[in-house]
Amino acid sequence: MVKLDNLTVSYRQHPALHHVSGQFEPGSLTAVVGPNGSGKSTLLKAAMGLLPPSGGQVRVDVPRDRIAYLPQLAEIDRGFPIQVRDCVLLGCWPRRGAWGGVDAAQLAQADAALLAVGLDGFADRPLGSLSSGQLQRVLFARMLVQDAQLILLDEPFTAMDSKTTAALLALVRQWHAEGRTVVAVLHDDTQVRQHFPQTLLLAREKVAWGPTAQVMTEPFLRQARAMAEAWDETAEVCDVDAVRAAA
Repeated sequence: MVKLDNLTVSYRQHPALHHVSGQFEPGSLTAVVGPNGSGKSTLLKAAMGLLPPSGGQVRVDVPRDRIAYLPQLAEIDRGFPIQVRDCVLLGCWPRRGAWGGVDAAQLAQADAALLAVGLDGFADRPLGSLSSGQLQRVLFARMLVQDAQLILLDEPFTAMDSKTTAALLALVRQWHAEGRTVVAVLHDDTQVRQHFPQTLLLAREKVAWGPTAQVMTEPFLRQARAMAEAWDETAEVCDVDAVRAAA
């Protein structure tokens, strides 16, 4: 589904992800965790093709129109003048294109998605009038309409109230039960242990990747914290790839 082969992604020639290998299996539900600045969001953006690798590669064996990506709320322009239903209908974009019209079935699908996330009656409200929790529900409704095979979520429950978090976690479990592949960047260790069977622990490099109970252990978490604290932002550019190429 998503395979990382010695993946390195850099900002200003310094790696945010450093020689990470492994794969997200089809139908898996995986949490990506690690200290702040450990490359979690960078990994999702590389999988989406938003950031180019500076070494290695990431291969996604899913058509682009079957991938749904939810960035952090802070990256979303909440002032854009659009109504809730129209935002949800953007989930049809990959199938309909820029000039494709929306038919009655898709309008009904959008309204059903809003009902599923607890926003029945919000269709005509401006997006900018919503709370953070309501906006996140709208974005999940958009992904319901998109009907994606691969779903990438960047901190989807941050600053959400418990009711919203429970509702959105229920959708994530539903997607997993339907055989979709879901990868979510998370900070809450309890959520990870309770709801995500697989975990990737990053500290710019891969610390551990596998069943959550085997990854979320104190030795691995301590190792990740130590690696993050030891990282030198002013270090010289890594030359491992150059050395391997020469060899």
